[in-house]
Amino acid sequence: MPSAKPQPSSPHWYFIPVRVLLVTFLLGLMSFAISLLLGIIGIVISSRARGIHPDMAHAYRHVALPVAITVVGVAAIVLTVLEIRTYRETKTLAEIARASR
Repeated sequence: MPSAKPQPSSPHWYFIPVRVLLVTFLLGLMSFAISLLLGIIGIVISSRARGIHPDMAHAYRHVALPVAITVVGVAAIVLTVLEIRTYRETKTLAEIARASR
């Protein structure tokens, strides 16, 4: 008895923006959290070396926010290109598989 091969489904274009936005949002949150932690550590170290009281608002305004904005912008562009490339590749492979039957 021949084994039944699953038919490849055609990809849907409307999942591309959903995946791009979701992953971009998650990468933005992670980059903000990590850069905020590193900014706080850097400000605490530099303020202790100078002997002054640390101002944590600088960690948000001058470290974490610019880093997160940059990462979100780059991630959105890269993920859009990758998702479109994957969509086109999957669509082509599905058409080849459909034509070979």
